[in-house]
Amino acid sequence: MNNIPNVKLGLIAVSRDCFVITLSQKRRSAVAAAIAADGYEIYEVKTTVENEKDMQAAVREAEQAGCNALVVFLGNFGPETPETLIAACFKGPVMYAAAAEETGNDLINGRGDAYCGMLNCSYNLGLRKLKAVIPEYPVGTATEIARMVTDFIPVARALIGLASLKIITFGPRPQDFFACNAPIKPLYDLGIEIQENSELDLLTAYRCHESDSRIKSVVEEMEQELGISGNQYPDILPKLAQFELTLLDWAEQNKGSRNYVVFANKCWPAFPQEFGFEPCYVNSRLAAKGIPVACEVDIYGALSEYIGTCVTGEPVTLLDINNSVPQDMYDKDIHGKFPYTLHDTFMGFHCGNTPFCHLKAGAVKYQLIQNRLLENGGTPDFTRGTLEGDIVPGKITFFRLHGNADTTLQAYIAEGEILPVATNSFGGIGIFAIPEMGRFYRHVLISKRYPHHGAVAFGAAGKALFTIFNYLGVQDISFNQPKGMLYKDENPFA
Repeated sequence: MNNIPNVKLGLIAVSRDCFVITLSQKRRSAVAAAIAADGYEIYEVKTTVENEKDMQAAVREAEQAGCNALVVFLGNFGPETPETLIAACFKGPVMYAAAAEETGNDLINGRGDAYCGMLNCSYNLGLRKLKAVIPEYPVGTATEIARMVTDFIPVARALIGLASLKIITFGPRPQDFFACNAPIKPLYDLGIEIQENSELDLLTAYRCHESDSRIKSVVEEMEQELGISGNQYPDILPKLAQFELTLLDWAEQNKGSRNYVVFANKCWPAFPQEFGFEPCYVNSRLAAKGIPVACEVDIYGALSEYIGTCVTGEPVTLLDINNSVPQDMYDKDIHGKFPYTLHDTFMGFHCGNTPFCHLKAGAVKYQLIQNRLLENGGTPDFTRGTLEGDIVPGKITFFRLHGNADTTLQAYIAEGEILPVATNSFGGIGIFAIPEMGRFYRHVLISKRYPHHGAVAFGAAGKALFTIFNYLGVQDISFNQPKGMLYKDENPFA
């Protein structure tokens, strides 16, 4: 994936000038060795920070080494002002962590008091209104600090990506999809750029690619990916390849000052009639390349997908929180086999934008709903182009970052799984199970006015996502609360 950042970490040790500096330096080297043992690279900044001039020198050294994220390590109590100014002067995300004492046999010259220093560090970060990542328990041995760094890497990757992201849109939201239209002011507050375009701009660009010499090679890629069983409409692949090249070229030509691009595009009802196909398969292929394309001009959906891509380093998808699981299907295929109630389950669906790698038997098909609406349910023509199949079972994280009407941000995160149960339906679809989903659906998704789209990361990504949303200043971060933990508006007598 070339649309997400590569994180290059730097490690800066700080030392209070009334403490033994070599203690902080020795502990820094141990942390660097533990990180290397875990298989990660980190640049060990040789300047140990005791004062502001040291701070400037250390940041400069890290930047010259190409670091785009920092770990500030309190090897002892640490100097409050210089250590927090690192976060002010360095242009990337910064994590703070502190050294635990190693042994009860050396608590005189070998005692660093970083447990205390971390409190003052946090206090000073707050005074300066500086953002920083602080782990859940930020004090540890070299091995424990290395694990904190491992957790920090996907967070840093997302924060670096967001700082240089442009969201490109084509077309207004479709009628009756008001939920996909949210104020973009909060995105500018996050430093994200938006480029809004007409569907006519896209159509003109598409036509300019009609004789593109690269179409043949993209078609060959598609044929190889789909195989014989998945390539059900081979005649439509050249059009889809032409459209894929149109979007990729538009992204490259319109990045401007930004390094990373995602799309939020209108895909119906006029799109298939004018372009001659549904764009879903192309959207899935771009998502697999790390360039999510959100359906129905869902700008916050595209943003959420991109965050998930950065966190996992893998393709994600955007799905409708779509339909309930029928009682008879639950009784036959789920009850007694999996630890979920009927209300813990639902079906996540979209027309065909989920990457091929996440489908059990993906195939290019046609959009049944649009075929009914636009082709009177007849032999499909321009409603072809979806990528359909049951989604591969496994752990997932369902989440969304969303802008409210008052331009505040809110988010939700819910971890669960896709069950290995056949859906017997159409589209890109899976049976999802999230503990206490019924209550979460009512008291978060409905009560807090979330739209029907949610991003899906394949794996357990909740820890990193929560850290990212908290760092971004999101005040309202919801999750699927366990039994006995009431939501604010939940009826205790229900």
